[in-house]
Amino acid sequence: MAGRGDERAVVRVLVEAHGETYAHEAGIALRNTPQPLYRLLVLAHLLSARIRGSVAVATARALHEAGLRDPRRMTEASWQQRVDALGRGGYRRYDERTATQLGEAAKLLLDRWGGDLRRLRAETDGDVDELRRLLQEFPGIGPSGAAIFLREVQAVWPEAAPLVDDKALQGARRLGLPDDPERLLGLAGGTEPAVLSSALVRAALDKDVAEDTLRKAESR
Repeated sequence: MAGRGDERAVVRVLVEAHGETYAHEAGIALRNTPQPLYRLLVLAHLLSARIRGSVAVATARALHEAGLRDPRRMTEASWQQRVDALGRGGYRRYDERTATQLGEAAKLLLDRWGGDLRRLRAETDGDVDELRRLLQEFPGIGPSGAAIFLREVQAVWPEAAPLVDDKALQGARRLGLPDDPERLLGLAGGTEPAVLSSALVRAALDKDVAEDTLRKAESR
């Protein structure tokens, strides 16, 4: 069993090399304003499919570059325009179904919450379980997508923090770290929970990330 000092070294190396949120990687300057929150919802949708994270991130960027950066523009675009944008990002395996779901989800957001996820948030009155439930009402957003959204949005929605979810805990176990959120946050010092969680998720999804982190931590 690694000592606490060794665990701190592992966390430090991991965060230094892989501590980038998926929102940041996708070019989303996350703020508590409608457009970044919507783009995060779309990113969570894309990331929740059985597809490489890099492809999901590239596709989120492609949708933005195509002008599909808010729910109104998403609904006004044709189904084929959405398919084409998804294809440019490399999201071809699920492009037709996802194009439909993105249109339906954007329409729901407009019809029920005026296109503003902050209204959805206000409806939950700080209840994270209710927030998780409402997120799953969007077509294409299941438990995995809701978890991804909450993991990232905790940076601007404090009621969701500190959150180290199941996927992040898988990464911790792969690294030989404790699978207890409070202990992990303690080892990470002042690292933002969203950053720590993203780094741990990358270790869960990519064995090379975990092995490289352990190797570098051992050499320090």
